[in-house]
Amino acid sequence: MKKAVILSFFALLASSAFAQFTTGTSTTSQTDIFGNTTTVHRDAYGRTTGTSTTGQTDIFGNTTTVHRDAYGRTTGTSTTGQTDIFGNTTTTHRDSYGHTTGTSTTGQTDIFGNTTTTHRDSYGHTTGTSTTGQTDVFGNTTTTHRNPYGNTTGTSTTGQTDIFGNTTTTQKSNNGGTIWTW
Repeated sequence: MKKAVILSFFALLASSAFAQFTTGTSTTSQTDIFGNTTTVHRDAYGRTTGTSTTGQTDIFGNTTTVHRDAYGRTTGTSTTGQTDIFGNTTTTHRDSYGHTTGTSTTGQTDIFGNTTTTHRDSYGHTTGTSTTGQTDVFGNTTTTHRNPYGNTTGTSTTGQTDIFGNTTTTQKSNNGGTIWTW
């Protein structure tokens, strides 16, 4: 679920509809002594574009991630609730003023080992999907992002955790547009 939260803030840019270009990375650190996990987002040139800090789960079963820009200013939050009776988990995205900008609902894993997250805007219209497959023999997990028409817009590949406890996700885009924005 953290992947959906992390990925929901990327605006991926590229210049070709035929090849995939790396547009950025996200590196998640170990959980600190306060129970927070921080992800640092970087562009294709390695410059930090922002951070996402996920706190502990509260007494209601909600987990909140605070998103900040490169200057440390809060740009929004993503709050993931408990799994419902149908096996779905919904994350609500809000801007810096607390207004809901969209949701991401992750369903159960299918018989092929894939898990799909459906992204919706503040009006409930589907803006795209992200399907995460099984981990491959190299320890990488790839998520394929599609627009509302089912066309692939990019991928995000998460590697194994390194010896320092960091996990890096590499984002690639193949259509020159954004996967989604909130």
